[in-house]
Amino acid sequence: MAAGKSTVAQALAERLPRAAHVRGDLFRRMIVSGRVDYEPAAEEAQGGEGEAQLRLRYRLPAGGGDGDAYAQAGFTAVVEDVVLGADLAAYVRLVRTRPLYVVVLAPSAAAVATREAGRAKTGYGTGQGAWRVEELDGVLRAETPRIRLWVDSSELTVGGDRGGDSDGAGTREGGLSVLPM
Repeated sequence: MAAGKSTVAQALAERLPRAAHVRGDLFRRMIVSGRVDYEPAAEEAQGGEGEAQLRLRYRLPAGGGDGDAYAQAGFTAVVEDVVLGADLAAYVRLVRTRPLYVVVLAPSAAAVATREAGRAKTGYGTGQGAWRVEELDGVLRAETPRIRLWVDSSELTVGGDRGGDSDGAGTREGGLSVLPM
């Protein structure tokens, strides 16, 4: 959320000869009735439904879902979502296609808060159990396994220069490279 993942994924997909940008949040928004967003502080009151829908959201693009289907059809699937804590390793195990490249965008909490303040949308929930930027940052840094490539995207843009723009990740071409591990 406000790390630049959608902008980076879109720019990367546009630079590849055959690619699909698979947006994890799209699977959440597909539930038009009965959707329960995962908010840990409200999870008990939700009866586990928010977490169950989050797990479903993770299974759909991975686990033989859309990402793997695009890859089987000859496209590079650039899948983006917020996957934190132990869920990251579990998510990686769900993806069948290899090679698999994992890039974790890890801007500072201060950079995320600044970006979030300048956005019309919010990715942190609106209820009493809503996420706080500092909470998510804590889970990212303390509980998420350090697999593959981690990038501090606090001051980066897709164009490769430092500085910000309206969504916090830049829109200019050039400068973006992801190398095999």
